[in-house]
Amino acid sequence: MSAERTPSETGRAPRQREGGRMEKLARLPVFFALQGRRVLVAGGREPAVWKAELLSAAGARVEVIAPDVCEEMWHLAAAAPGGPIAIHKRRWSPDDLPGAAIAIADAEDEAEAEAFAAAARAVGVPVNVVDKPAFCDFAFGAIVNRSPLVVGISTDGAAPVFGQAIRAKIEALLPQGFKAWAQAAQSWRGAVSALGLSFQGRRRFWESFAARAMAEPNRPPEDADRDALLAVAEAGQGLPEVGSVVLVGAGPGDPELLTLKAVRALQSADVVLYDDLVSDAVLDFARREAKKMLVGKTGYGPSCKQDDINALMVQLAREGRRVVRLKGGEPMIFGRAGEEISACRAAGVRVEVVPGISAPQGAASRLVASLTHRDHARRLQFVTAHARDGKLPRDLDFKALSDKAATTVVYMPRRTLPDLVDGLTAAGVDLSTPAVAVFSVTRADEQMVWSPLGSLVTAVAAAVDEGAAGPCIVLYGHALSAAEGAEALLDPAPRTAQI
Repeated sequence: MSAERTPSETGRAPRQREGGRMEKLARLPVFFALQGRRVLVAGGREPAVWKAELLSAAGARVEVIAPDVCEEMWHLAAAAPGGPIAIHKRRWSPDDLPGAAIAIADAEDEAEAEAFAAAARAVGVPVNVVDKPAFCDFAFGAIVNRSPLVVGISTDGAAPVFGQAIRAKIEALLPQGFKAWAQAAQSWRGAVSALGLSFQGRRRFWESFAARAMAEPNRPPEDADRDALLAVAEAGQGLPEVGSVVLVGAGPGDPELLTLKAVRALQSADVVLYDDLVSDAVLDFARREAKKMLVGKTGYGPSCKQDDINALMVQLAREGRRVVRLKGGEPMIFGRAGEEISACRAAGVRVEVVPGISAPQGAASRLVASLTHRDHARRLQFVTAHARDGKLPRDLDFKALSDKAATTVVYMPRRTLPDLVDGLTAAGVDLSTPAVAVFSVTRADEQMVWSPLGSLVTAVAAAVDEGAAGPCIVLYGHALSAAEGAEALLDPAPRTAQI
């Protein structure tokens, strides 16, 4: 979805995005290395059993200290899943804490919880008191176990049941076979390091590894896989780093409309050149280390020159960078992708395209309407209302645009809508045709302005005066009569619906 531009496209240079890389965290997710280390569990009741089992599974030497120990704890100690579990039937003492990697307590009351936490902190031992967050330095979250691939989930104690529900969802999505691939990565890492590959070479190896794991997650990795991947990595040694450009459709706004392929491209990018229309929520899918540069254009406002964007894109690729050119909507529909592709090809830079959900597709989904309803439309047509000079294109086919059997989508119509409707009127369009202008489609501030085509200009102007903002497209055609919101056309005057 492209923004309307001034003919000169001046007033802005590409600039790097500063800050905003990580929002505030309620908890810092960390993973303790406990193999062979001593940990303390004060308490022998059932709540302490699960903690002792987790710690043993992580390879810790677990010392359980409690005057009363439940049968389940004794059974666990007899068949520890990892590190040994020793049980001492007595009350804990501050002398038990020095040297422990972490300390856990199942305290009977607030006074004991406070005393245990104070004793642990006095000797620098991280502490957790079961079900008493005020005395906890860290928390246990829900776990998805494909060790050495481990996923931890925390709600900061706000909703443990919600965390468990998320864990169940991830369990269903994460193939069991990833465990074997993660183990293979662990065992192959030494061989990869021994090759002395460059940073880019190592990353190519592990990206190829990840691609194989994703493609065949439930096939156990074999030595042949390792040898093939290493051979490719070795063959690339000494060759100049070759960059590339990927034009990626960011969709109309809702980050959940990104394709899986778009997410993969963002997560492998060295540099992301993005438009004004791309939201922070979409940018969050990019690799954290990637440089993010705004090269956007604003409607009739400061804009980067297209030639500057092309030159920067080519320069970065020639430096060996993997460049993602992130464009709102679908880059191949009024997104000036053709100019960027031509610039890459002329420079000998490899270029590919990852399609995105277009603004009309997003609008159709929000309207809950088929744009090609068989009772009303025989074709779907896209047109831009914005030429190079900022005016309505002079070569528009108004006869085709007045076709009763078509649904028409108009990109970038804001400034030229009066001229467009005048041209349609002269061509004999049915002025009662249902029409809707959609601002910021699929975003939180989305607004829809319904009107018969003949009074659409007035309706849009009124909506803008009332605060409608953001990129706009217009759709009209009799297929829209079945859309949600079309009942507004039965009212005496057009109205704006905020979604």
